[in-house]
Amino acid sequence: MTNKKGGARTLLRQHFLDNLGRVMGSDELREVAGGITEWARRIRELRTEEGYRILTHNDLAELKPGQYVLRDPKPQPAFERGISKETRAYVLDRNGFTCQQCGAVAGEAHPYDQSRKTRLQIGHVIDKSQGGSDEPNNLRALCSVCNEGAANLTLDRPSLHKLLVQVRRATASDQKEVMLWLKSKFES
Repeated sequence: MTNKKGGARTLLRQHFLDNLGRVMGSDELREVAGGITEWARRIRELRTEEGYRILTHNDLAELKPGQYVLRDPKPQPAFERGISKETRAYVLDRNGFTCQQCGAVAGEAHPYDQSRKTRLQIGHVIDKSQGGSDEPNNLRALCSVCNEGAANLTLDRPSLHKLLVQVRRATASDQKEVMLWLKSKFES
Protein backbone atom coordinates (compact mmCIF):
# COMPACT_ATOMS: atom_id res chain seq x y z
CA MET A 1 0.00 0.00 0.00
CA THR A 2 1.26 3.44 -0.83
CA ASN A 3 0.92 6.06 1.86
CA LYS A 4 2.65 9.01 0.27
CA LYS A 5 0.47 11.80 -1.11
CA GLY A 6 2.80 12.32 -4.07
CA GLY A 7 3.09 8.57 -4.64
CA ALA A 8 -0.63 7.96 -5.03
CA ARG A 9 -1.05 11.07 -7.15
CA THR A 10 1.81 10.02 -9.41
CA LEU A 11 0.33 6.53 -9.82
CA LEU A 12 -3.11 7.95 -10.62
CA ARG A 13 -1.72 10.51 -13.09
CA GLN A 14 0.17 7.81 -14.97
CA HIS A 15 -2.85 5.49 -14.99
CA PHE A 16 -5.08 8.21 -16.45
CA LEU A 17 -2.47 9.02 -19.11
CA ASP A 18 -2.00 5.32 -19.95
CA ASN A 19 -5.79 4.88 -20.26
CA LEU A 20 -6.65 8.09 -22.08
CA GLY A 21 -10.32 8.19 -23.10
CA ARG A 22 -11.24 5.03 -21.12
CA VAL A 23 -13.92 5.34 -18.42
CA MET A 24 -12.63 4.07 -15.07
CA GLY A 25 -14.50 3.34 -11.86
CA SER A 26 -13.82 4.15 -8.22
CA ASP A 27 -12.71 0.63 -7.30
CA GLU A 28 -10.09 0.57 -10.06
CA LEU A 29 -8.73 3.99 -9.15
CA ARG A 30 -8.65 3.21 -5.42
CA GLU A 31 -6.60 0.10 -6.22
CA VAL A 32 -4.25 2.07 -8.51
CA ALA A 33 -3.71 4.57 -5.66
CA GLY A 34 -2.58 1.73 -3.42
CA GLY A 35 -5.86 1.39 -1.56
CA ILE A 36 -5.55 4.70 0.31
CA THR A 37 -8.78 6.24 1.58
CA GLU A 38 -7.90 9.66 0.16
CA TRP A 39 -7.63 8.49 -3.47
CA ALA A 40 -10.45 10.84 -4.56
CA ARG A 41 -8.58 13.80 -3.05
CA ARG A 42 -5.52 12.88 -5.12
CA ILE A 43 -7.72 12.94 -8.25
CA ARG A 44 -9.07 16.33 -7.25
CA GLU A 45 -5.50 17.55 -6.79
CA LEU A 46 -4.67 16.34 -10.32
CA ARG A 47 -7.53 18.55 -11.52
CA THR A 48 -7.07 21.62 -9.34
CA GLU A 49 -3.31 21.73 -8.77
CA GLU A 50 -2.00 20.16 -11.98
CA GLY A 51 -4.79 21.17 -14.36
CA TYR A 52 -5.76 17.73 -15.73
CA ARG A 53 -9.34 17.81 -16.99
CA ILE A 54 -10.50 14.55 -15.39
CA LEU A 55 -14.23 14.36 -16.07
CA THR A 56 -16.94 12.94 -13.77
CA HIS A 57 -20.73 12.58 -13.91
CA ASN A 58 -20.90 16.28 -12.99
CA ASP A 59 -19.21 17.07 -16.31
CA LEU A 60 -20.64 14.38 -18.63
CA ALA A 61 -24.19 13.06 -18.49
CA GLU A 62 -23.09 9.68 -19.88
CA LEU A 63 -20.90 9.01 -16.84
CA LYS A 64 -22.35 7.48 -13.70
CA PRO A 65 -21.36 8.58 -10.20
CA GLY A 66 -17.97 7.09 -9.38
CA GLN A 67 -16.78 7.06 -13.00
CA TYR A 68 -13.87 9.14 -14.29
CA VAL A 69 -12.29 9.76 -17.69
CA LEU A 70 -9.36 11.81 -18.97
CA ARG A 71 -9.71 12.69 -22.66
CA ASP A 72 -6.92 15.23 -23.10
CA PRO A 73 -3.38 14.48 -21.87
CA LYS A 74 -2.40 18.16 -21.85
CA PRO A 75 -3.07 19.89 -18.52
CA GLN A 76 -4.90 23.22 -18.45
CA PRO A 77 -3.53 26.12 -16.39
CA ALA A 78 -4.22 25.25 -12.76
CA PHE A 79 -5.46 27.68 -10.15
CA GLU A 80 -3.24 28.28 -7.14
CA ARG A 81 -5.05 27.38 -3.96
CA GLY A 82 -3.42 29.24 -1.14
CA ILE A 83 -5.68 28.96 1.90
CA SER A 84 -3.66 29.66 5.04
CA LYS A 85 -3.81 27.47 8.13
CA GLU A 86 -5.34 30.39 10.02
CA THR A 87 -8.12 30.86 7.44
CA ARG A 88 -8.77 27.10 7.41
CA ALA A 89 -9.03 27.02 11.23
CA TYR A 90 -11.34 30.06 11.20
CA VAL A 91 -13.70 28.53 8.59
CA LEU A 92 -13.84 25.16 10.37
CA ASP A 93 -14.60 26.85 13.70
CA ARG A 94 -17.17 29.21 12.14
CA ASN A 95 -18.93 26.22 10.56
CA GLY A 96 -18.91 24.26 13.82
CA PHE A 97 -16.62 21.53 12.40
CA THR A 98 -19.66 20.37 10.42
CA CYS A 99 -20.09 19.73 6.70
CA GLN A 100 -22.22 22.58 5.39
CA GLN A 101 -23.82 20.34 2.78
CA CYS A 102 -24.79 17.08 4.51
CA GLY A 103 -24.32 17.99 8.20
CA ALA A 104 -21.66 15.34 8.93
CA VAL A 105 -19.53 16.19 11.97
CA ALA A 106 -15.73 15.89 11.92
CA GLY A 107 -14.50 12.70 13.57
CA GLU A 108 -17.92 11.03 13.75
CA ALA A 109 -19.05 8.18 11.51
CA HIS A 110 -20.00 9.58 8.11
CA PRO A 111 -23.79 9.46 7.53
CA TYR A 112 -23.36 7.97 4.03
CA ASP A 113 -20.56 5.57 4.92
CA GLN A 114 -20.69 4.43 8.56
CA SER A 115 -17.44 2.49 8.14
CA ARG A 116 -15.33 5.67 8.00
CA LYS A 117 -14.99 8.82 10.04
CA THR A 118 -15.91 12.20 8.60
CA ARG A 119 -12.94 14.22 7.35
CA LEU A 120 -13.55 17.88 6.66
CA GLN A 121 -12.01 19.92 3.87
CA ILE A 122 -12.37 23.54 2.89
CA GLY A 123 -14.54 24.10 -0.19
CA HIS A 124 -15.38 27.21 -2.17
CA VAL A 125 -18.94 28.53 -2.32
CA ILE A 126 -18.14 30.02 -5.74
CA ASP A 127 -15.38 27.90 -7.27
CA LYS A 128 -12.08 29.50 -8.25
CA SER A 129 -12.70 28.40 -11.84
CA GLN A 130 -15.81 30.61 -11.80
CA GLY A 131 -14.07 33.63 -10.27
CA GLY A 132 -14.40 32.80 -6.58
CA SER A 133 -11.77 33.83 -4.06
CA ASP A 134 -9.96 32.26 -1.11
CA GLU A 135 -11.53 34.79 1.27
CA PRO A 136 -13.34 33.31 4.31
CA ASN A 137 -16.75 34.56 3.13
CA ASN A 138 -16.34 32.33 0.03
CA LEU A 139 -15.20 29.26 1.95
CA ARG A 140 -17.12 26.56 3.81
CA ALA A 141 -16.42 23.30 5.59
CA LEU A 142 -17.30 20.25 3.48
CA CYS A 143 -16.74 16.57 4.15
CA SER A 144 -14.60 14.71 1.62
CA VAL A 145 -17.71 12.95 0.22
CA CYS A 146 -19.59 16.20 -0.48
CA ASN A 147 -16.52 18.12 -1.60
CA GLU A 148 -15.75 15.51 -4.26
CA GLY A 149 -19.31 15.70 -5.59
CA ALA A 150 -19.69 19.46 -5.22
CA ALA A 151 -17.28 20.66 -7.89
CA ASN A 152 -18.59 23.93 -9.31
CA LEU A 153 -21.90 23.52 -7.47
CA THR A 154 -23.30 26.34 -5.38
CA LEU A 155 -26.17 25.46 -3.06
CA ASP A 156 -28.44 28.06 -1.51
CA ARG A 157 -29.08 27.89 2.21
CA PRO A 158 -32.73 27.52 3.21
CA SER A 159 -34.49 30.72 4.26
CA LEU A 160 -35.52 31.08 7.88
CA HIS A 161 -39.15 30.58 6.88
CA LYS A 162 -38.42 27.29 5.03
CA LEU A 163 -36.23 26.07 7.87
CA LEU A 164 -38.95 26.76 10.46
CA VAL A 165 -41.54 25.00 8.28
CA GLN A 166 -39.30 21.91 8.15
CA VAL A 167 -38.75 21.93 11.91
CA ARG A 168 -42.48 22.32 12.54
CA ARG A 169 -43.18 19.35 10.25
CA ALA A 170 -40.74 17.14 12.15
CA THR A 171 -41.83 14.79 14.92
CA ALA A 172 -41.84 16.09 18.48
CA SER A 173 -38.80 13.97 19.36
CA ASP A 174 -36.87 15.33 16.35
CA GLN A 175 -37.86 18.88 17.29
CA LYS A 176 -36.53 18.24 20.79
CA GLU A 177 -33.22 16.98 19.32
CA VAL A 178 -32.95 20.15 17.21
CA MET A 179 -33.59 22.26 20.31
CA LEU A 180 -30.97 20.38 22.35
CA TRP A 181 -28.45 20.67 19.51
CA LEU A 182 -29.06 24.43 19.13
CA LYS A 183 -28.83 24.91 22.90
CA SER A 184 -25.48 23.07 23.05
CA LYS A 185 -24.18 24.99 20.02
CA PHE A 186 -25.00 28.45 21.37
CA GLU A 187 -24.43 28.06 25.10
CA SER A 188 -21.20 29.61 26.22
